Amino acid sequence: MAAHLPPPGSVIVADWHPCKESKEYFNKILHKKKRKNFGLLESPVMPPQVTVDTVHYKIFISGKSGVGKTAFVARLAGLNIPNVHHETTGIETTVVYWPVKLRESGRVLFFRLQFWDCGENALRRFDHLLPSCKEQVDAVLFLFSFTDRTSFDDLSTQIEKWNESPHGSAVKVVIGTKFDLFMHCDVAQRDVQKFQEAWGLPVLRTGREISNGLGDIAPILNCLSENLWFQDCATVGTACQHSQQETVIQEF
Repeated sequence: MAAHLPPPGSVIVADWHPCKESKEYFNKILHKKKRKNFGLLESPVMPPQVTVDTVHYKIFISGKSGVGKTAFVARLAGLNIPNVHHETTGIETTVVYWPVKLRESGRVLFFRLQFWDCGENALRRFDHLLPSCKEQVDAVLFLFSFTDRTSFDDLSTQIEKWNESPHGSAVKVVIGTKFDLFMHCDVAQRDVQKFQEAWGLPVLRTGREISNGLGDIAPILNCLSENLWFQDCATVGTACQHSQQETVIQEF
């Protein structure tokens, strides 16, 4: 079942982070050229003369144990990536701020993305964890590893379960981890292409190597932000349309 998504870069300026005009905003999420770690009650502080609205979203990370969910979130947040894999014992939340420029209006927004990560075994043992992760969720990231074929084959089942749930309208993005370990790759590019054509979902790739810049994470955070904003605008537009229809009916 293909999803209705905006063409990449049609809603936001995808290559905005290297531009000179963006430095004032991106400097607020950096400290000595490294990412700032924001707590739950912290946020970037802009000068009084600069007004920037912040939009809040909750994102759940889905995937088999060992695909690199915790390392992936750490990469997005600019945190240290653990060298040894440990199963996440409960729910871990991480806040990532990302400035975005809307293409049509030129308006700048701070996206506050709160990522929810929960270990696969913990989800199986405790029935209340998954409902907590799904409550008021705005997006779900489905992770698979290019070195684990079973994690890729399980994607369709995961997505079908979400589509059949009350949270089926959440934004969905697929992330392939460990893409740089091509010597151990179990998932061929043609398989990824077939999956993408069948489901109509964006499939992004990430490796284990990381740089101090924003170029590694910008495509992922931009894609997520763009689809979240597009869905919100579509939802508001539908609500307004229904409201107008009701007004017309009442007038008759």
